[in-house]
This record gives sequence, C-alpha cells and structure tokens, in this order.
Amino acid sequence: MRFQDAAKDGRAVVYSAIQAEPLVARAAELLAAAGYAERLLARAAMNGESADPDAWRTMFPTLFGPDADGTTRERAEAVLVASLEVAGRGEQARNQLRGAIVEALTERLLARRVPPAAIRRERRILFDGVAAEIHPYDVTVEAAGAAEAYDCKWGARGIGADVLNQLDDARRHAAEDGERLVAALVIFDAARTCQTRLARQTARRDGLRIVTIETLDRMAGAAASR
Repeated sequence: MRFQDAAKDGRAVVYSAIQAEPLVARAAELLAAAGYAERLLARAAMNGESADPDAWRTMFPTLFGPDADGTTRERAEAVLVASLEVAGRGEQARNQLRGAIVEALTERLLARRVPPAAIRRERRILFDGVAAEIHPYDVTVEAAGAAEAYDCKWGARGIGADVLNQLDDARRHAAEDGERLVAALVIFDAARTCQTRLARQTARRDGLRIVTIETLDRMAGAAASR
C-alpha cells in the first residue's frame, strides 16, 4: 500500500482555489473549537434558508439568549457570521465551500491526535496488482501501521454507492496486503439522517466507520469510531 498525489487535472486546479479561500480556513477553525449546538447552527445557516441573523439568534436561544454566557455568545456569533457569508455566495459556490470546510475541519481535528506532517489532502491509495481509483481521498493520515483514509461530505445526500465501495475496497485491499487502514466517512449531518440514507444503500460497508456531526470530536481522540 502506498500513497500518491492526485493528478493535477482541471477539477483539482479549480477545487484547490476553493480550498485556499480564507473563508474556508476561518470557518474550519471556528467549527473545530465549536460545540455541538454551534455546529448545528452552522449547518442550518450555511444551507441558506435565511439570511436574517436575528432569525437564527431566535432559533438558538441557548447560544444567543439571556442565559448564554458571554464566551458562548461571542463564539456563536462568529460561527453565525461565517456561516451566513458562506450561504450568501450562491448555490454553486456554497456547495463547493461547504465541502471544503468539512475537509479542512477534518484535517484540524485529526491534527490534535497525529502529527500534522502525517495528514495529507487529495491523495490516492495504490495497491500492487489493483487498478488505481480515479478519485482521491479527501484527507489521509499516512503513518506506518496506522494509515487512515477519509472521504468528507457536507450532508447525508452525499452518501452513495461509489464512495462506499471505494472506501470498502481500500480497506479490504490493505488487509490483503497485511496492512491496517481505517476507512471512514465524515458527514457534517445528523446521525439519524445518515442512518436513513445508509439504509437505502446496498454497497458493502462492514468495516466502514461513520463520523457524524455528533461525533466529530472523536477524530481528535482516537481513530474514527463507528
């Protein structure tokens, strides 16, 4: 098993510009430090259902209400501002930004547990005698005997047979080579929504690990858990 940079095709060039946007890094830093309620706020606000910040403040009284302490309110306000900025970019740009933010958030959470130098982006995993996958993995941890591969999705609608099969194939091929590979899907969505979507899929996922909005911080403490 070995890792390789993704091909620098047109898609990669365009997406690298999205990943490099300061808004992506700012939102990812905020979400890495956020709690569950602030992440729920970010998910809802980034979907663009309302551009009115007061409406969101009303909907999240535990973050903005009179009983919220100053630190909580300040942190939530920063999350809300960044989220509305993402939502205001328009549908196509919003979709790209949200995906890049989940990847950047994943990278930051993993960096609390493993050396940052071991974390890479947009990498393919190659196995001798096996055709290489076309699509790279969003985030990888490349450590001897403790490799990890993550695909990141904004919502449960991104769960499909293609991503499930790719992750399962990588895990099985690694095992056949006597290597350990944690294969995980990070979804910035509620566990129940993800479970509903997964129930409709027939692709193999025996060893696949799922990280949802409720369990994001587990990546910082141990290899992603089911």
